[in-house]
Amino acid sequence: MPVPARLPSWAWVTGLTVGAIAAVTVLGVQADRGSHPTATSAKPSGTASAQPTPTASAPARVPDGSGTGRRVVYSLGEKRVWLVDASEATRRTFTVWPGSVSPDPGTYTVSSRNAATTGSDGVQIEHIMYFAAKDGVSVAFSNAVDGASPPPAASGTKTGGVRMRKADGTALWAFGTVGTTVTVVK
Repeated sequence: MPVPARLPSWAWVTGLTVGAIAAVTVLGVQADRGSHPTATSAKPSGTASAQPTPTASAPARVPDGSGTGRRVVYSLGEKRVWLVDASEATRRTFTVWPGSVSPDPGTYTVSSRNAATTGSDGVQIEHIMYFAAKDGVSVAFSNAVDGASPPPAASGTKTGGVRMRKADGTALWAFGTVGTTVTVVK
């Protein structure tokens, strides 16, 4: 009785590789056809403070008087940030934890960025984007490296950090390059 011919191992590997690439391509096309959210309502993984967590409900509109064009809008009263593109569409909105020093309402620009450092409160932070100064304190957006989002103000300490959740910090870092407009409203 004749022995059936065996396929060489390279043929098996090639066949499996082609099949895997085809499957990944089909899944990628299907995923691209799905919805693409522009805002997040994820809660932080934990807090290091007894202070309340900002609410996740997102206002439908960017505040009036926040300018036009591509910009970051920061509402002091709502403790919320909007990332607005050049077509006036909100790409993302999220709540923040402001420090003890807040900038005055007005228009600023991102003046510098720092990938990571230690905040004045001793917390390891990343995605630091400086945009204002008040009373000798630099005001900047940032997020805690460990994902916790406590308010950056320690008792009696002047801090200008505007903290946010890690995913929001990553999105803001990608959106806000040096020179990006930041509009602060009441």
